[in-house]
Amino acid sequence: MNITNIDEIPLNKKILTLLQQSGITKLFPPQTEVFRTPVLEGKNLVLAIPTSSGKTLVAEICMLKAISEGKGKALYLVPLRSLAQEKHTEFKKYERLGIITAMSIGDFDSKGSQLSDADIIVLTTERADSIIRHQPEWMNDIGIIVIDEVHLVNDFNRGPTLEMVIAKLKHLLPAAQIIALSATISNADEIAGWLEGELVRSVWRPVDLKEGVYHDGTIRFEDTSERAIPRRRNDTLANLVCDIIDEDGQVLIFVSSRRSTVSVCRNLSKAIRPLLSPEVANQLHRIATTLNIGPSTPAATKDLASLMTSGIAFHHAGLSNTERALVEDGFRMNLLKAVVATPTLAAGVNLPARRVIIRDYRRFEQSRGSYPIPILEYKQMAGRAGRPKYDQYGESVLIAKTESEQDFLFEHYLQSEPEPISSKLASQRALQFHLLSAIATQMTQSRTDIDALLDGTFYSFQLERWRITHYVELALDYLVHGGLVQVDKAGNFYATALGQRASELYIDPSTAILFRDALAEADELSEIGLLHLMCHSDYQPVSYVARTEVEEIDSIKNASEDYFLVPVPDGWDNPEGYTRFLAELKTALVLLDWINEIPENTLTDRFNVGMGDVHRYVQSAEWLLYSASEIARVSNLSHLISPIQNLRSRIKHGVRSELLELVTLKGIGRIRARMLYNHGVKGLIDVHHVAQSEIARIPSIGNTLAVSIKKQVGAEVEPEPSRSPSRQLSKTHSDIQQKISDDY
Repeated sequence: MNITNIDEIPLNKKILTLLQQSGITKLFPPQTEVFRTPVLEGKNLVLAIPTSSGKTLVAEICMLKAISEGKGKALYLVPLRSLAQEKHTEFKKYERLGIITAMSIGDFDSKGSQLSDADIIVLTTERADSIIRHQPEWMNDIGIIVIDEVHLVNDFNRGPTLEMVIAKLKHLLPAAQIIALSATISNADEIAGWLEGELVRSVWRPVDLKEGVYHDGTIRFEDTSERAIPRRRNDTLANLVCDIIDEDGQVLIFVSSRRSTVSVCRNLSKAIRPLLSPEVANQLHRIATTLNIGPSTPAATKDLASLMTSGIAFHHAGLSNTERALVEDGFRMNLLKAVVATPTLAAGVNLPARRVIIRDYRRFEQSRGSYPIPILEYKQMAGRAGRPKYDQYGESVLIAKTESEQDFLFEHYLQSEPEPISSKLASQRALQFHLLSAIATQMTQSRTDIDALLDGTFYSFQLERWRITHYVELALDYLVHGGLVQVDKAGNFYATALGQRASELYIDPSTAILFRDALAEADELSEIGLLHLMCHSDYQPVSYVARTEVEEIDSIKNASEDYFLVPVPDGWDNPEGYTRFLAELKTALVLLDWINEIPENTLTDRFNVGMGDVHRYVQSAEWLLYSASEIARVSNLSHLISPIQNLRSRIKHGVRSELLELVTLKGIGRIRARMLYNHGVKGLIDVHHVAQSEIARIPSIGNTLAVSIKKQVGAEVEPEPSRSPSRQLSKTHSDIQQKISDDY
């Protein structure tokens, strides 16, 4: 079968019509090659092709065919939340055909019952793993599984979970079709062998990619062509950026650190701003004003707003969701001409540009020093070059300072194959985490069952399973001695109450043991002690401690030492442990300021973090506090549950205890709750009894919100006063600003 047009695919006519209305009529060459295989008949597939070459459409067609033919639900797995949100939005277009799409990226202690009615279910890998542990009935209805970015089994952090999720799904759903999507990798045939699927591999791209290295005023490309870059400015990067903006192109610049994203933006902004048209400048100014919302706005947000008016923005994990969305949308609309990002963007959302500049090809880590990034990571960044439908070609550019460096970059990155991917499952910690879940769900009860499950892993495909036996034995021994697993006389494994709950909560066995032991020994619980305990868990991201901060944090440690629930490492005997402790304590102090309602700008400036960081710390700490309360419950420490849950609620809302009633109201965040409280509205009873007009006069409330909260407590509502059109416009603008402020 040689399918080249979309209407030649044996698919429901309504689906084909919708695809054609979306502008899809012809298939790309790799897509044509896919449909020469038996994939539409249910055969597994590994598709390894460059970014923007049509991987997602292949997956969509296979999912839609399976759904329309009654073969079951479609499960779409992605590594990142941002990708899940992007795919969820993308697949919503099929709802007009009655095909329901749902997404779940959080709440690990849930079966995801709300997903049972969906036809396409988009999950992060970790959320899929947590759902498997709860064994919902709807999982048996899955007929096709799509694994996006399957090459991430190579990642030391995410790889073991992805690999074990695939192995568990193969074990639980042996009849389900598997579609694995990947960037071009050198050993895609091994992935295909592991998944028993057809392999389609191609380097074809809809927009040609020219890879080159810049040195001494010229980009030399791999195809032997060259491009001279006018030296109109004293800065190499500015010349490379403005050269492409002059041609109405856009630029992505990858640097190695957050600090560099901001400093590079500042340096480039003066060169880019004069290149903006008045119309674009006005539009960017309007976007920026939605960020620059008042005196309590963090300095980093103000910096971002200011830079955006110059046509450039930075992008890193410290941005809030609102900030990230504005940057990405501004770039997609061709308003922002350049974005300076850390490499996380390359593995995240689809944001192509005419030219991609990889300024930093080396990375620094405390444990490894400075080292060149992997070729696969370079290819991910370079693959963002070229905007389909807009550019005839895209350029990726590395920057060399010397001729010898230029030769090295050519040979190492442009002319070499990406590294082969390999399993990262040979780890006691990874195995104890996943074996506990397999035992708790009774997927495995004997050593034979465990071996059978591991036989389905990529590790066992690449190497002999016996090579991992040592790690399996260490993991099982840890679980048994830690009180999470028991062994009967026949040698069968069973989860204890603690092990069962730890598995359901999706926390590491070491975290469950930490919480149980620390809480059991606690004489009293303090805010700083509990918050530090959460930060001591490996699940909690922690902040970097600069040298200038060490003395202050050390003094806080000395003043708080009696409240910690775990021993403090000795700085002389265990310097690495003490450095980690300081990072934990700093993060706990961020959270402490958050629950004490410290203004965002004060908090971010004091600790040199972004609001995106704060939100990430808050989200993780809230989950860990919930987990700690559950561990206390199954460990017969019920007297500790109430103070832990109180702190969890405060973390969730960022408030002192007296505001917890008010923040339960829809539309009332930490800022508005404090306004209400300071004006005498101190709880739900006060909301009921205080006059609506009085509540409306409180700053940041207004009549619309006053009506809403009155209705929420069941109080009578006064007639709404009339407003002039001009005043209505002013109020609407205020509401927009406040919505952004109260987003979190």
